Amino acid sequence: MMQSRRFDPLLRRAQEHEDTVARELAERQRAHELQESRLAELRRYADEYASGQMAAISPAQLANRRAFLDRLESAVQQQSRTVDDSRDRLEAERARLLLASRDKQVLEQLAASYRAQERKVDERRSQREMDDLGARRVRAAQQADEAEGEPR
Repeated sequence: MMQSRRFDPLLRRAQEHEDTVARELAERQRAHELQESRLAELRRYADEYASGQMAAISPAQLANRRAFLDRLESAVQQQSRTVDDSRDRLEAERARLLLASRDKQVLEQLAASYRAQERKVDERRSQREMDDLGARRVRAAQQADEAEGEPR
């Protein structure tokens, strides 16, 4: 079996791995976008609630409002941490894809190098065969000329 053919299963496996990591990256990207969307929605709701009218509010209502705003702010902070974690996971997945792509590229280059080497060997062998054939024809022609030139 030629050396370059031995890389075919490895190349297929590297391609499958790269495809899998790319799908996982796309899923991470969607999840991250969802988390960012939730954070934006929470912030928008907290801003709207905080800027709402406060006319004729009793002290109990004011305390309830303050407690609810505190819970909203806590939810915004928690969601912000979730977005940060999601961003970190997304970057880790991007790094995995980059590594998988590099691994596949190295294998492709190595296989291409072996194929080029095999082509050179084949070309040399073909050239040697052509040279041998030419030399045999010349010898056969010389022998034929000598045979004709000899007295019988």
